[in-house]
Amino acid sequence: MDIIWLGHGSFRIEIEDQILLIDPWLTGNPMLDDAQHEAALAGVTQILVTHGHFDHTQDLKMVAEKTGAPVAGMVELMGYFSARGVENTTGFNKGGTIRCGKVDVTMVPASHSSSVDGDAGPVYMGAEIGFMIKGEGRTIYVSGDTDIMADMDWMGDYHKPDIGILSAGGHFTMDMAGAAYAAKRYFDFKTVIPCHYRTFDALEQSAQVLIDGLPGVDVIEPEVLKPISL
Repeated sequence: MDIIWLGHGSFRIEIEDQILLIDPWLTGNPMLDDAQHEAALAGVTQILVTHGHFDHTQDLKMVAEKTGAPVAGMVELMGYFSARGVENTTGFNKGGTIRCGKVDVTMVPASHSSSVDGDAGPVYMGAEIGFMIKGEGRTIYVSGDTDIMADMDWMGDYHKPDIGILSAGGHFTMDMAGAAYAAKRYFDFKTVIPCHYRTFDALEQSAQVLIDGLPGVDVIEPEVLKPISL
């Protein structure tokens, strides 16, 4: 499989017969040049969304139209975008699993918030979530935006992910030290990829604390559009 960072919390995951796009934020993403958008979207078969904030959904309708790929996420969030013209949505909920070709995607909890901008302020969009993605004999935990939470205990024990894509920039999510703590206490990762960092000055700019905190784990600082082959 290839895991490809698109900057911030956005990823392209090429696994089994699928090209999964996670939280696609292209327009205005400081980490992704306009000239890189075409490569980011090429061949996408499924779009997955963790929550409603602009840096995860701002381009959702445009990306869905350009790729023709179905979109899946929390039921309230999918209902909102379906009513606004996003076609082929699948709303599901925590504990639910959808089948994308040969890949299973299970929705799991996160600890954050989820909203879109409305005329009178934020409109809340159900719960924020993460995903367990299973294929090629591996399980990837995509944390979405989250802090450390006790649910990670059963998630690690039940799903046994060996790859962690962890929000770790601080300010809006757990920071590098928090991500290292969560990974050590609740999971048995072989590989960890940090995200939701370096984008803005308020976020952490280096994963060194995470690297130092997880001896024996392959912590890979991603580079935009450079495949991480596992």
